[in-house]
Amino acid sequence: MTLLTDFKHKQILVLGAGITGMSCARYLSAQGLCFTVNDSRANPFTANYSKQQFNEDFPTANLYLGQWQSELIANADVILISPGIDSTMDEIAQNISADCCVMGDVELFCQINNERGFDEQSKPIDIIAVTGSNGKSTVVSLLAYLAKSLGVNAQLGGNIGQPVLDIFTNEKTTVNTCTGKTLPELLILELSSFQLETLTSMQAIATSVLNISDDHLDRHQTMANYQKIKQSIYAQGKLAITNRDDIATNTPNHSQPILSFGSDNPSDNPNENQFGITVVNGKTTLAFGEQSLIALEQLPLAGMHNALNYLTALAFGYSAGWSLTEMINNLAGFTGLAHRCQRVESNDGITWINDSKATNVGATIAAISGLAQMLSSQNKIKQRLILIAGGDGKGADFTPLIKPLAQHVSQVITLGKDGDKIARLAENSSKVISLFEAVKVAKANARAGDIVLLSPACASLDMFNSFAERGEQFIAAVTKLSEAN
Repeated sequence: MTLLTDFKHKQILVLGAGITGMSCARYLSAQGLCFTVNDSRANPFTANYSKQQFNEDFPTANLYLGQWQSELIANADVILISPGIDSTMDEIAQNISADCCVMGDVELFCQINNERGFDEQSKPIDIIAVTGSNGKSTVVSLLAYLAKSLGVNAQLGGNIGQPVLDIFTNEKTTVNTCTGKTLPELLILELSSFQLETLTSMQAIATSVLNISDDHLDRHQTMANYQKIKQSIYAQGKLAITNRDDIATNTPNHSQPILSFGSDNPSDNPNENQFGITVVNGKTTLAFGEQSLIALEQLPLAGMHNALNYLTALAFGYSAGWSLTEMINNLAGFTGLAHRCQRVESNDGITWINDSKATNVGATIAAISGLAQMLSSQNKIKQRLILIAGGDGKGADFTPLIKPLAQHVSQVITLGKDGDKIARLAENSSKVISLFEAVKVAKANARAGDIVLLSPACASLDMFNSFAERGEQFIAAVTKLSEAN
């Protein structure tokens, strides 16, 4: 009996009516399955969608909004839970029956994908999967870019790109115009810790934990638990890709094949599969073993954190059998992601950097260190770095910021719910009530050649709808004040 055949006899409940929940609804409906959707929000839909539209799209489904329905949860045989919903909250956990199967959309996708291996008419989609506190969106986007450049039919999914179940929902109607195939041959998954909580069945070619730093401790409670959740990805892949600079990314399975990356020289350990950094003719260069690959100055993404992102993508491509030479030849064409260390144009001689996507401490430390290295390499030691930070810290420990703030940052401008906590860590700090005011203060204090970095180390939802909106408002403020010169 297949999973979907078994589902025909089950009470299926979708918890959450956001992007993930709606993709679950589309998939279940396409399979002719009965289901109910429940969301605690009174209006979880986007502006161009409504409850009436839901009823038209899913006439046999029931929709309950405004609160969690304890009776629905208690009677469910299968619960498909969106990653943003904490299944341990009392309203949900106390009502889930002992024999209820709770899974996320990625787990459902993987179980269905695995069954394709037993069908003579189909084969599973290959998977490579990335998690980590920082850099995963850059890595998977770079991988998708390289795949396209190399002619590989790949699809982004998970925490970025298309919801994974939509790949199967659209199988019969969407054809790749380049390959003629209805399904990708490779799925590049970005996975959050929330998605990993309900994921056990993935069978990936390779997996990686890029790095570990304080994040989501309001949900995961301790770093030990957070690290354990992140490391659970390794048991669901054939090859582990680990970060030599961060021992927390090591795989617990010591017998598992390993490919690693790091900021040290890989030729120091020629008998191991290692990507790293070397110096050739005075230039910092990416390397694989004793083979020099490409100088960092030839690549558009600056900073050591981005050097590691490049190395990780090369390691994944190598694990998938891609040509190392072809990957290197195409690296320079990838210019990075919006709101991730993105330069904002201005006419005031100040370098404005939008790193709004830095929603945790580790991401901000990486941005500060990377930009400080850039100033040093350009012999601009006297030029200053001004940081704008603050927002909802999600229970994180901000003290790791003390050292990089003292070493590299001349002024800290803070705002938001936890801005005061960051302000207390720096000798020279200013507190403001809006992002526009933060930009105004930064501009008043910056000189030509200085860098002003928006890298909040916090989530945005205390003041904005998303990190993207925060980044757009930063760009708008810089543009407005620059035009006023």
